[in-house]
Amino acid sequence: MKMNGGQALMKALENEGVSILFGLPGGAILPVYDPLLDSSIRHVLVRHEQGAGHMAEGYAHATGQPGVAMVTSGPAATNIVTPLCDAYMDSIPMVVVTGQVPYAAIGTDAFQECDTTGITMAVTKHNYLVTEAADIPQVIHDAFHIATTGRPGPVLVDIPKDIVDPNNPRSAMEWRTPKDHDLPGYSPNLHGDPEQIRHAAKLICAAERPVLYTGGGILKARAAEALLELAELTSIHVVTTLMNRGGFPDEHPLGLGMPGMHGNYTAVTAMQEADLLIALGARFDDRVTGKVDGFAPLAKVIHVDIDSAELGKVRRPDIAIQGDCRVVIEELVEVLKAEGGVESQPDRSQWRSRISGWQERFPLTYEQSQPGELLKPQYVLEKLRDSTPDDTIVASGVGQHQMWTSQYWKFNHPYTWVNSGGLGTMGFAIPAAIGAKAGKPDRMIWAVDGDGCFQMTAQELVTATTEGFPIKVALINNSYLGMVRQWQEMFYEERYSEVYLDRDVPDYKKWAEALGCVGIRVDSPEEVEPAIVKANEVDDRPVVVEFRCEAEENVLPMVPAGKTNSEVVVDPSQQDLPR
Repeated sequence: MKMNGGQALMKALENEGVSILFGLPGGAILPVYDPLLDSSIRHVLVRHEQGAGHMAEGYAHATGQPGVAMVTSGPAATNIVTPLCDAYMDSIPMVVVTGQVPYAAIGTDAFQECDTTGITMAVTKHNYLVTEAADIPQVIHDAFHIATTGRPGPVLVDIPKDIVDPNNPRSAMEWRTPKDHDLPGYSPNLHGDPEQIRHAAKLICAAERPVLYTGGGILKARAAEALLELAELTSIHVVTTLMNRGGFPDEHPLGLGMPGMHGNYTAVTAMQEADLLIALGARFDDRVTGKVDGFAPLAKVIHVDIDSAELGKVRRPDIAIQGDCRVVIEELVEVLKAEGGVESQPDRSQWRSRISGWQERFPLTYEQSQPGELLKPQYVLEKLRDSTPDDTIVASGVGQHQMWTSQYWKFNHPYTWVNSGGLGTMGFAIPAAIGAKAGKPDRMIWAVDGDGCFQMTAQELVTATTEGFPIKVALINNSYLGMVRQWQEMFYEERYSEVYLDRDVPDYKKWAEALGCVGIRVDSPEEVEPAIVKANEVDDRPVVVEFRCEAEENVLPMVPAGKTNSEVVVDPSQQDLPR
């Protein structure tokens, strides 16, 4: 079948099951936007290329399917570098198509030219510069395979304008449907080494203070059910990192919640005091370990990860198992059952008692607002959590509001938490929530954002309005870059440098209304719940609820940077309690 390169690109995307893509046209990619008119693929017109990338990420978070974005060359390509890096850090499957100047013009500093593949080499799992129109079907087929297999990640495909331009002879081609992949050296291993799995089972059966340390690899591998079976078979408690919130139910008796710098005391301390850490799809991130030399000093480590580069990168494991988390957990469960299942586990009643004691003495806590005071953000999150369906998908920006959301929301379903973990990208929440809504149109989607984050990507609410994505935004407005203010208070002697944003500028209610949204402002505790109920009732356009919160509220517990997890700072009301 004869066609041009632009038509081939659309057909190739359709063949990969793409039903929606997020993008913004421009000169170098313009020829592709013409066959898009005849395609079954829905295009979402964003207001900034960064928004396109984060929407693709949000779609992938919520659905498990690769998100797709398409932008033009030069500044458009550089604008999408941040989402590429974000997806790379958090192992999000994504395919980004960028336009490029005509092939003969590459290297001449042509208008809107940049070395896109060179710039993105460090922040993509793989990238391509396509030089022949006939290569487009195979490259796209390979790009989706690479993005979605092994450790997921973003793949970029850079396409010169002349090979997709129907008026250029270089664009003419004969379509051939790709049948397989020729990717030398790329062969992800899913199954764990049987001998290592048997050794791991023996360690588990001997451990008196074990903890299942679970990371984002659980969700990427669709391993939530397998993890639940493993935990219940062994009665081992589970911590869920920021990237695995929802991967194990918070309300399960074995669930300890989030560990790390702003994790709850029990999760942090249980890991610190454990004699065995079973790390599943977790990468020993610095925000979890604190000072590495002092992290879980008495614990042996079983480390399971699809990426062999993670094994031993930060903490040398006693047993390293490369493989897909779901597959390895299922294999481990079978070995444990053969060893005797529940009966093979030692008496851990003393360990359970210690954990129960920590939970009783050190719950998450805060002081309620007094009459006339501004809102407490924790109170807002509790009310938001309790006033929404149990399977609500919540997306967050980055900062204090992200930590409070992860702390106070109850995540009992997988794939309901959409956030930027590794890169910590401010402005992530709104476009990511739009992408999640695109992927799960029947689900309620709330974005929890801070005033600093909101001002970075609020323009994408225009996209939400015009494209029909009625997301809801809880804007935690404390008038500061809150997390930076907290660090300056705690570690810089309250020398507040360039962190105050302003209490009344902009007017968020009016701004939201100008963007086509319903705007609501909340100043007092008694207004919180009615405002959330009102927002939940709106289903024909986006809603922004501004919650005017106290600026001085800090996120606690906290492990100060450079300290060990044993030095976790708790709420002042708990500081004198026995640990």
